[in-house]
Amino acid sequence: MLESLMIKDFAIIQDLALEFKKGMTVLTGETGAGKSIIIDAVGLLAGGRGSSEFVRFGSKKCILEGQFSYEPSESLSSLLHQNAIEEEANTLLIQREIFTTGRNVCRINGSMVTIAVLKEIGSQLIDIHGQNEHQELMVSENHIQLLDYFGPKELEVKKKAYQKVYREYRQLEKERKEWVVNEQELIQRMDILKYQVEEIRSAELHSNEEEELKEEEQKLSNHQNIVEALSSSYTILQGEDMSGLDLVGQAMEKMDSISDMDDKFKQIAETLSAAFFQLQEASSDLYSEMDQLEYDEERLNEIEERLNLIQQLKRKYGHSIDDILTHYAQAEAELNKLENREEQVDQLSKKTSQLKLEALRLADELSDMRLKTADKLEKAILEQLKELYMEKVKFSVTFKEMSDDSSSMARLSETGKDRIEFFVATNPGEPLKPLARVASGGELSRMMLAMKTIFSRSQGITSIIFDEVDTGVSGRVAQAIADKIHSVAHHSQVLCITHLPQVAARADQHLYIRKEVRDDRTSTFVEHIVDEERTEEIARMLSGEVLTQLTIETAQELLNLASEKKK
Repeated sequence: MLESLMIKDFAIIQDLALEFKKGMTVLTGETGAGKSIIIDAVGLLAGGRGSSEFVRFGSKKCILEGQFSYEPSESLSSLLHQNAIEEEANTLLIQREIFTTGRNVCRINGSMVTIAVLKEIGSQLIDIHGQNEHQELMVSENHIQLLDYFGPKELEVKKKAYQKVYREYRQLEKERKEWVVNEQELIQRMDILKYQVEEIRSAELHSNEEEELKEEEQKLSNHQNIVEALSSSYTILQGEDMSGLDLVGQAMEKMDSISDMDDKFKQIAETLSAAFFQLQEASSDLYSEMDQLEYDEERLNEIEERLNLIQQLKRKYGHSIDDILTHYAQAEAELNKLENREEQVDQLSKKTSQLKLEALRLADELSDMRLKTADKLEKAILEQLKELYMEKVKFSVTFKEMSDDSSSMARLSETGKDRIEFFVATNPGEPLKPLARVASGGELSRMMLAMKTIFSRSQGITSIIFDEVDTGVSGRVAQAIADKIHSVAHHSQVLCITHLPQVAARADQHLYIRKEVRDDRTSTFVEHIVDEERTEEIARMLSGEVLTQLTIETAQELLNLASEKKK
């Protein structure tokens, strides 16, 4: 249930904090006072579509925060776990910020989530039923979903098992058709793959080859410079005339002769000695490099041709030799698969045949379960409609299969083999006709309310919101709707916006919404009213602004009757 709600800078609401109780809460007040704005805020916490237009004029963002308690359920726990949301004593703190830039920030128990995740979790907490929601009943494609809602848990399990098999069949059948239908394309693809595989294989590439070739190419291309540098360096160190190594040796001997006179002289002598032997070693290395150095113009041409080949392959198959080799492995694997396509098609045909039989079997079992559920739903709907003064209405769940061919997959869809539509006859003597074509707005509202009454017991929704679903009714029907909404509150918390005094009188909690102009700004305010204030509000709902003793007494009588019914 929704335990508390905080709204800041949302539409005409500047700052509002509300606490809610179990049972039935009504929100009343003049048109435009902000009742629906509060429901909009709750809807946004359940993942509704946000807009920068919701932000109060002059503010940079609006802030919404709701605390919900819930009964543990496997589906909700799974959702929270999948999205790394911590469960805290069966309580969820949902926060949403909407900025004037259009950016949305959503959090659940402190963890940031997407709007899609918020909507998925919110759908298990809140069900908002507005004035126009009965249009759901006008779309016959929705009727099968409504029937399944009413079904037992076993029906949902069977439906999931069927859908798993059906989706796997569709996927594999798609693959099989691609193998069969696109024979010419497959042959062309094989030719391309054969060429690519052979081209890369014949190149005999290996990792790091390009780097090694470039290094060797650089040496051969700069052969003359390298020879001159090595030769000059060796001559400087070991030339026939006074060489650099001889000069360093003489300096070393001179300093060695006075090294005993001063520690500093000794240190210089040791440094010169170390330098002499290092230069001697360098001289030996230079000689060795010159001895091994040779220029091979043919090898240079080979390297350049090899690098050109690698560059061509890179343009076709990747940015590096490793990319080329990866493409080779993938192309070779695909080619092997295509060369064995007949075996692939045979395997897919066998698998799809098995899945087809399994899907048809599960679809038949699912349909049998729906037939039994439909019978129970018809009786339950008629019972609820009778309490809403629609006792003469006939209601039927009709079944029609997708195809007459019992062995064809054409008779199946994502939901099974059934096409389901609700039929009604609203007046005695009339035949049953599609509900979408014969029911009036008021009748649809009562039918949807009847369904909400039934489904609230089985869907596990913690909070149900009715936004002026009682518009356009009065008298005994209004009283029946009030009683029906209150009966829903036995199973789920109910928040209800209403203009009917009968509905307001049945509430367990009454919130009065008003708007005021303060400092040239309009703001919405909410009061929790009881006793005399509540009696006066219901009296105003009966007669308008002018209160008489009679309307006050009538309002008090409504409250007394409601109190008696609760007992």
